Amino acid sequence: MTIIPDLSKRPFHLTIERKMDCSPSVIFEAWTKKIDHWFAAPGSAIMKGEVNTAFFFETVYKLEEPGIAQRHPHYGRFLRLEQDRLIEITWLTGEGGTRGAETVVTVELEPNGTGTLLRLSHAGFPDEESKRQHEEAWPFVLEQLDEKMGKANN
Repeated sequence: MTIIPDLSKRPFHLTIERKMDCSPSVIFEAWTKKIDHWFAAPGSAIMKGEVNTAFFFETVYKLEEPGIAQRHPHYGRFLRLEQDRLIEITWLTGEGGTRGAETVVTVELEPNGTGTLLRLSHAGFPDEESKRQHEEAWPFVLEQLDEKMGKANN
């Protein structure tokens, strides 16, 4: 039994669409098995890519001071998976992200020529500011996915 978070008291959500050069199968694998190839810090991911399993990874951002970096842990659970079509996960980050609220990210994949039309929905933000930060971040993240996984599969 998969437990879906109750987002009814947190109505803030966003949807982003992007035409990706990568195929649906490459994108599906990137989200479920290879997140540290394009998003997470290398070696930080703990992920099985199966429904009802948890995942963890970190992103690391270097600061202007030499040798100093900020670590951002990400946690979640796989809620639904449809091979090469759909990934739905919970998404939980700290202060700079979801502020500890368990949100839901849904990634829908539709073949589009040799690439993919990707639709990412992110729901359950605790406030407008968290939503705004993710509206700014997700396009960059998806660009990295397409660029890094496209190169890895050519």
